[in-house]
Amino acid sequence: MKIMNEQSVVVSVLVASLIGMATLSFADDKPANYVALKGGLYSPSISHDLDTFNNGNQTSLDSKTGFSGEIAVGRYYSPMVALELGVGYLQSKGSPAAAPGELTLKVVPLVATGKVLLPIGIFEPYGLFGIGAYITDMHTSDNTGTLNGSTQVTYGLHAGAGVNINYQNNIFVGVEAKYLWADPSFGGQHIRLDGFVTTATIGLRI
Repeated sequence: MKIMNEQSVVVSVLVASLIGMATLSFADDKPANYVALKGGLYSPSISHDLDTFNNGNQTSLDSKTGFSGEIAVGRYYSPMVALELGVGYLQSKGSPAAAPGELTLKVVPLVATGKVLLPIGIFEPYGLFGIGAYITDMHTSDNTGTLNGSTQVTYGLHAGAGVNINYQNNIFVGVEAKYLWADPSFGGQHIRLDGFVTTATIGLRI
């Protein structure tokens, strides 16, 4: 029992210290609002099966890593809680293993993200979870010509983690990785956007 009590005291002290550090960090005249620019890679984790590719044959197309970018605005509601709104761009291409042709996906995500942060000195690790609307355009090119699918809007989720490094009180850089789930449909064909988005971040608190 004595050992358990000592462990409880140690844990309580550590938790209180972390909360105190976070409060001091946030209270040090740090602006509550920020803007951030993110750039990196979109890596789909699922291949696409199309029924209308190459004269109507069902074809599996792989998914290649493409560009990812986002502009975000956010606000800290406490040292450990922030809300962020963002608009971005994702692009990926895919091709069949043994046939001509290519699939191009262009996606504009409109996302809202909640963050739970743990400020420790100049470092600010965090976890994130959010929802988004994904405006998706599909373009295919095969042995029958080219086809532009109608633009579709679908909704999805994302979750991940990241870390910021604070320089002074108003400038920060960081890295972020998240996984998104979204499933737009083009003429009854589902093109899942599931995959990793990994970005570097530069931000300004205002």
